[in-house]
Amino acid sequence: MSFGTAVRACSAAVLMVGTLLGGQAVAAPAQNEFAATTVTYDVSAAAEFVDAVHQGAANWNESVDNVELVAAQPGGPANIEVIADNGWPRAITTSLGNGIVYMGRQATAEGHLPVRIAAHEFGHILGLPDIKPGPCSSLMSGSTGGAGCTNAHPNAAEAAQVEANFGGFLSPEPYDEPLVFQD
Repeated sequence: MSFGTAVRACSAAVLMVGTLLGGQAVAAPAQNEFAATTVTYDVSAAAEFVDAVHQGAANWNESVDNVELVAAQPGGPANIEVIADNGWPRAITTSLGNGIVYMGRQATAEGHLPVRIAAHEFGHILGLPDIKPGPCSSLMSGSTGGAGCTNAHPNAAEAAQVEANFGGFLSPEPYDEPLVFQD
């Protein structure tokens, strides 16, 4: 008996035993029938960027199902710390869904949209790299989209990658070293 024939015979036997024992067949759950991963963010140090950070998170939440960005309770634990500073915006990721976002005032002083900055930096925390140079239609093009770029939403490819990153098949592992994205 060949291996393939043996596998088919065993499969048929298992099916027959299950039927004889009165087990009810249950359909496998449809894809994405699991709860979204909740990633919390802390805006206590975001200063004048609090509203932009909330909107950047909302833009991601409108675009993906497998992860949800939620503001942490004041003083509570958070996966992402958001800090306003005078430098250029950047993100430091320690593992998928965890890290620090710096809302740098240098970029806003040059005319870059704070909501786009927040959404872009969240993209890094959600596992996306920079796509530079890139068009304004790509959120992850960052500053190369131009200071006049007002697109603060991920495009279909960016959203699909985040969906895959949080697809529920792998547990996020800490990175060997933090990843720093200097935008």
